[in-house]
Amino acid sequence: MDGLDAATVDSLLDTHCYFELTKLPYPSTRKAVMERFLKGGFILKNKDREGHFDITNLGAILFARDLHEFPNLPRESLRVIVYEGKGKLKTLKDQAWIRGYAVAFERVVDYINDQLPQNEEISKAIRQTVRMYPVEAVRELVANVIVHQDFRERGTPLIEIYSDRIEFSNPGLPVISPERFIDEYKSRNEELADVMRRLGICEKKGSGIDKVITSCEAYQLPAPNFLIQERHTKAIMYAHKSFSEMDKKDKIRACYQHCCLKHVTNEKMTNQTLRERFKLEPRNSASASRIIKDTIADKLIKEEDSNGKSRKYIPFWA
Repeated sequence: MDGLDAATVDSLLDTHCYFELTKLPYPSTRKAVMERFLKGGFILKNKDREGHFDITNLGAILFARDLHEFPNLPRESLRVIVYEGKGKLKTLKDQAWIRGYAVAFERVVDYINDQLPQNEEISKAIRQTVRMYPVEAVRELVANVIVHQDFRERGTPLIEIYSDRIEFSNPGLPVISPERFIDEYKSRNEELADVMRRLGICEKKGSGIDKVITSCEAYQLPAPNFLIQERHTKAIMYAHKSFSEMDKKDKIRACYQHCCLKHVTNEKMTNQTLRERFKLEPRNSASASRIIKDTIADKLIKEEDSNGKSRKYIPFWA
């Protein structure tokens, strides 16, 4: 949108949101607000009309009060669908947000967490509500579908909630292989990602997926899955499964991701650390060895050269 006065810019963009997220005091004058938004690249000075501004796509996609006001942008920033059971047969809720990503983000994350099942635990006579999915993983995967989407593709970021999993989808294919999501970072929307990091929405470069996998391990959930489909990318976080309920693919995926996490923290995966990942007793070392063998056979990990008695493993790319 071009040639707008400051009052119109303020009516179209939620300028208060920026200052709340950056924890800066809201300026006393509209002129100072415009100066801050100029510095952030959210608006530009109009070339033809002095004292007027053009709203950039970055400013609109982040701070729009209503995306319908910007015809060249998606009509929805994010969409969340809740289904009954494990399939799409019955939709319980379908919620779309028309505000910019920065404005809507916390509301979306809170809404998703409110839809997820919770357990009640009683410890020392205190009743506590325990979430079945880690909040930090949900938050990071929502940010992930925003930052890594391809705006040239049709569609908007979509979160689908089933009884046994959550699926996070974004338009476009990833610019790096899913096997390298843990250790390598590259975004096609680097300017958007940089602003979202400064606003406290995203993690620092390369740490987001690490945090997702770490929190899934802490919650004893199956390893998340990352899939490339015809025109979009999907991350799937699964509800709890016991070790016996996990299939071979679940165990291999968990083993590879655990090995990657160890490597990026300057540690090494061993039979013992993998048993700890699955909460297996020492007497079940043969089960861990079998998973390691299967993961090596899939060419996802390899044994590190070592003279010690305990074998150590590293990712295939290390």
